[in-house]
Amino acid sequence: MKYMYVLFLSLIFAFNSSQAVESASKKSVNLILDTDLGPDYDDVGAMTVLHALADSGQVHILATISSNHHEAVVPCIEVLNTYFGRADIPVGAPKSEGGVNQTDGHKIKWTEVLPAKYPHHTLRTSDAPDAVKVYRKILSNAPNKSVTICSTGFLTNLRDLLTSGPDEYSRLSGKELVAKKVRRLVSMAGMFPSGREYNVYCDAPAGAAVINEWPTEIIFSGFEIGEKIRTGKSVATMDVDNSPVKEVFKLCLAEDGMQGRMSWDQTAVLVAVKGVDPYFTVERGQCSVAADGSNTWKAGKEGSHLRLIQKMGIPEITGVIETLMRHQPSK
Repeated sequence: MKYMYVLFLSLIFAFNSSQAVESASKKSVNLILDTDLGPDYDDVGAMTVLHALADSGQVHILATISSNHHEAVVPCIEVLNTYFGRADIPVGAPKSEGGVNQTDGHKIKWTEVLPAKYPHHTLRTSDAPDAVKVYRKILSNAPNKSVTICSTGFLTNLRDLLTSGPDEYSRLSGKELVAKKVRRLVSMAGMFPSGREYNVYCDAPAGAAVINEWPTEIIFSGFEIGEKIRTGKSVATMDVDNSPVKEVFKLCLAEDGMQGRMSWDQTAVLVAVKGVDPYFTVERGQCSVAADGSNTWKAGKEGSHLRLIQKMGIPEITGVIETLMRHQPSK
């Protein structure tokens, strides 16, 4: 009888444990997006992918932060957040000296069109809260190892976060706070196995500091990953009105004359939320950044970095991203 009782308790424990694991696997990812939205329009596609995955309950967007000083960036971020029904998502902007202040070189600047046509709260990027304060507030209130940061731009804010000191939100240094609260960083940065990539070299001191010193795992979606995945053509011809996403791709692709734009930032968001498999495999190792922003890669089991390697066929992953980019706001 005692044996049957123990067996019964064991079965209940096993059932509850499996239920807990299944429940945990279905939890949405808590994510902060750090974007340079402006020099390129793949960021618009990346934000659309993020909101599409949020509408299906796969991600909880904690903040959308600009790593670009340009005055149109935060207004454009808010246009997209508002369009997808999340006007209250916290925003932030870099306040440190230096960094990058850029938008694209198109004749018709979509970064001017969007704020002029669509609703948003913040007039200028410089009016937004300090990115470091936004990070520290959110991280201090988060459970340990619960936050994923997805960087699709310059690494300015993340460098400033690492070097920040104790404040009203936490007694920890920035590096200690990241180590305690962040699960991983997924970054569209670098060129592998070696090269010199835009997001890193535009603010090379920040790129070197973050990649060389970040205290958690980093997954890199390198230049070579998104270069082959061209999306946006069907987005530009969607049968919808008053869509800032359609408007950006329609304007830019008409001028660029391309069969879709390279999808660097979308791949980083996809992996940050849904994971590596079945889209990619990874190689573990260590990425190092030189003073000029160039990077090298050394494969090794002891490395704290992972780089993406193509697995799913280009047409298939292009279809996955394009479908998410065609997503319309939930009613």
